[in-house]
Amino acid sequence: MKLKLKAVLMASTVSLAAGFALPALAQASFPDHPVSLVVPFAAGGPTDVVARMIAIPMGKSLGQTVLVENAVGAGGTIASTKVARAAPNGYTILIHHMGMSTAPALYKKLAFDPLKDYEYIGQVVDVPMTLLARKDFPANNLKELQAYVKVNKDKISLANAGLGAVSHLCGLLFMSQLGVELNTIPYKGTGPAMNDLLGGQVDLLCDQTTQTVPMIKDGRVKVFGVTTLKRLTALPNVPTLDEQGMKGFEVKVWHGMYAPKGTPKPILDKLTAALQVAMQDPMVRQRMTDLSSEIVPMDKISANGLKSHLEAEIAKWGPVIKKAGVYAD
Repeated sequence: MKLKLKAVLMASTVSLAAGFALPALAQASFPDHPVSLVVPFAAGGPTDVVARMIAIPMGKSLGQTVLVENAVGAGGTIASTKVARAAPNGYTILIHHMGMSTAPALYKKLAFDPLKDYEYIGQVVDVPMTLLARKDFPANNLKELQAYVKVNKDKISLANAGLGAVSHLCGLLFMSQLGVELNTIPYKGTGPAMNDLLGGQVDLLCDQTTQTVPMIKDGRVKVFGVTTLKRLTALPNVPTLDEQGMKGFEVKVWHGMYAPKGTPKPILDKLTAALQVAMQDPMVRQRMTDLSSEIVPMDKISANGLKSHLEAEIAKWGPVIKKAGVYAD
């Protein structure tokens, strides 16, 4: 009887040990098949371009293909929800822009919590914005613009790419700092908004440098400043809004990479390391420079770097959005 009991206990111990070993083996062999990188927006858009740019070098580092998957709709919340509910095994990850930080204030009903439902892989890249006007707009610099806006606020139109878009948020911050309300005109993307700015149908627009740098250099639009705290290499003669008196005015289309909550740390570490390698790839860095984008410092391409930045951005944009009284169903 004692021998039989001893055998049962030994078998149980072996089974228990094997059970603990399985997750460890899975983490050690990760990845053994392709990883899906989910993008919340359509193919060809700025976030998709960034995702496809880094997917190849990340895949080389991981030893597996990183497949870009576009899950479009609802301002990025469809993709975010998809990844939040995915198995926490590292094979389904998300790349999202600053919309991750504005969603809690913008949406009354949100199926995910940016601070509770994800593990963090790291920040990726920042894309600055520029404050523009149609070519024949009366004001020629920020000081003149501020004075003109205060007197003619009811006559001025401010275009954006739609509710919750970065161009919309940039405009909200601009109006908030000046203490005025302008006639905001939402478009289905910055493309048509820019077309109307060029055509003189609207007065003002905040837009990404990936689209505006060539137009600024060609003199097709007026530029009042860039939305970074330091001047841009691509536009060295364009002052920042901050240095012109709008202190703390900073809007960047920052991007981050996330995994479902509960993803084991060894897997997260591999993903972070692969992302860091990708962001040091010479071709990636050159392409980012060509697009007037800024690769973040290495310490931000980390779990802690992304988490702290996300927390700060939620605290920054929440009051702005709530003060403006805008929300999406």
